[in-house]
Amino acid sequence: QVRLVESGGGSVQAGGSLRLACTAPTYMFTHGYMGWFRQAPGKEREGVTAIDYYGRTKYDVSMQGRFTISKDDANDILYLQINSLQPEDTSMYYCAASPNWIPYGPGRLLPDNYQHWGQGTQVTVSS
Repeated sequence: QVRLVESGGGSVQAGGSLRLACTAPTYMFTHGYMGWFRQAPGKEREGVTAIDYYGRTKYDVSMQGRFTISKDDANDILYLQINSLQPEDTSMYYCAASPNWIPYGPGRLLPDNYQHWGQGTQVTVSS
């Protein structure tokens, strides 16, 4: 069973920053595709950013600039740095992984292309 575990969420004021972390099996970092998604109450899950085992990244256009994905291959940790947080960023943030090839492009931000998910970490931003 593939286990993904997120951490780092919390409650912050607008303008603040958070760094989310996700642990995953080693082979996801060496051969797979990983991403961060978020889902607010009453809304569909949306892709934030993704990274492949080469380290190539893909961002949702609206989120590029404030969100940065990175990975620590030595320690099997995926990160999401979020700066200048806004109330509209309030969501449950999920880490996802796929061992299957996902062509580079918009598909890397589609939840359906990922088979394994963490339980999520809540980010709440107050104004």
